[in-house]
Amino acid sequence: MAMQLTAFPLRPARVHEACGPLAPSFAAAAGAQTGHVLWLRESWRNEQINPLALSAYLDPAQILLITTRDQNETLAVAEEGLRDEISGLVVLELTAPIGLTVGRRLQLAAQAGKTTGLCLISEGMGSPAAETRWRCSAVRDAGATPRDSTLQCWELIKNKSGTIGSWHVRWSHSARRLSVVSPAGD
Repeated sequence: MAMQLTAFPLRPARVHEACGPLAPSFAAAAGAQTGHVLWLRESWRNEQINPLALSAYLDPAQILLITTRDQNETLAVAEEGLRDEISGLVVLELTAPIGLTVGRRLQLAAQAGKTTGLCLISEGMGSPAAETRWRCSAVRDAGATPRDSTLQCWELIKNKSGTIGSWHVRWSHSARRLSVVSPAGD
């Protein structure tokens, strides 16, 4: 029997973190729960986010992708976006660690705007102010078809409001919802 995923959808009006190779998929699944998404990233980065590629999760018209000059500008725009109640989710792609003071400012902005924040970070780069931290990776599934590579492992590695755990999840493209899947052999 599959374990219930109790910490997702993300707690609203708080800022969370996700790391790992599938952190952008985690952000897209979180965005599907909240509606409009403000996605912030630095303009110098080589890789791009294609809103059409996220269409399995949410309508690309609901994503506002903003490129910023540097991380300081990303944080300033994120703080304003979190205070503004228009977006349900503000995603920040961070390239350097943030300290407790900056993390706390983001938390206060999220609370003021009743908006959820999600920082996509590198492994080991987390802020002490984050409500939760998730590690997102792919799971090899012998039964999956080449077109269905959605089986993921989401590990909750930090949780200020409860326990930590690990879940195998699969995104249903047709239903646009998340299913918790028992690991092989369970």
